[in-house]
Amino acid sequence: MTGFGTTLRAAQLERLGASITRDIDDALYDGMAVGIRVAGRTAFQASYGFADRRSGRRLGATDVFAVLSFTKAFTALGIFQAIERGALSLGTRVAEVLPGFGANGKQKVTIAQLLAHTGGMPFTLPGLSAEMQGNLRATVELACQIAPVNPPGEVVSYSAQVSYDVLGRVIEVLDPQGRPYRQIIAEDIFQPLGMANSAIGAAPVLASLRVPIVARNETPMNLGLMARDAAMTEASELPGGGGYASLDDMLRFVAMLEAGGTLDGAPVVSPAALALATTNHTGLRPNNTLAAQREMRGLAPYPAYLGLGFFLRGEGLFPMPFGHLASAATFGCIGAGSMVFWCDPERRLSAVFLSSGLMDQVDSHLRFQRLSDMVHAALSPSGTVGEAR
Repeated sequence: MTGFGTTLRAAQLERLGASITRDIDDALYDGMAVGIRVAGRTAFQASYGFADRRSGRRLGATDVFAVLSFTKAFTALGIFQAIERGALSLGTRVAEVLPGFGANGKQKVTIAQLLAHTGGMPFTLPGLSAEMQGNLRATVELACQIAPVNPPGEVVSYSAQVSYDVLGRVIEVLDPQGRPYRQIIAEDIFQPLGMANSAIGAAPVLASLRVPIVARNETPMNLGLMARDAAMTEASELPGGGGYASLDDMLRFVAMLEAGGTLDGAPVVSPAALALATTNHTGLRPNNTLAAQREMRGLAPYPAYLGLGFFLRGEGLFPMPFGHLASAATFGCIGAGSMVFWCDPERRLSAVFLSSGLMDQVDSHLRFQRLSDMVHAALSPSGTVGEAR
């Protein structure tokens, strides 16, 4: 069988751009920034459509997106950094670090369970205003009071906010310098990686570059994300979804993942930690959070394939934003209705998609499945010469 090469087919990249442009013209979403890496180098970058269709502002190469659940990967790496300095382990019970968390049946919930969304935490905290969502200590105090919605360790149920807010507070409490979460992530992840246009919270220095969150599909979740984005301040800390980054910065983050946790000589996490984080920790159990959407679309349950801060491709044919053509070892992150990044280590191929104009969650998964398959198809066969990129 012919192997995979290290260049991208120019004609296929043109098809990718044309497909995205049609989507934007049809108002499925408003804009898209795309970056593709092959064999350790960035081989393609492009921006299409609008940063804000309402004002007519076109999407630029340096624009900064609210990267939503990509933030979970930053938080997961912060936890692994704490593990590597001996502050805790994956088997540590959360209540050993945050004693108040052990109330109401949560006393045995572990760090690993929160990372893998098996800790029984709800999708979000009920009754929490958009303004309060950025107050990390207040949200964690509320999380300490609730009971699990599922038996911890048994059910896979993606927690958009609660699990990773708690993990962010764990990172703070264990920090030997007593820094706030947003400063820890900035100094221990963004700065070593040269992610100059990234922040936790709405940093004023990035205000002119920010792409506003606008709901193209006005689902309750998307409208809630719009309200939360409008309420974000420089001090806002949402470890499950409050990060901001540009395409260039996310490509640097992906380059670090490709290299096993180090970029340009700056180590962020060990290869051992990253290997474990990108291993399946949920077996063949489905993601219970998607049960209603699967039922509405007539889809049978399919495996969640969750690592520790990352989604995995796994095996089988089901809605998969990394593309059906991806190898089973492909891993990455998904941002609600708007973005995805993935790394295929077998083919040394990675991609970042950042879009404006939030779509329905499953529709967005299917959109990225289509676009990701087009990227996989762009990879040339081994031995190919004369390719454009």
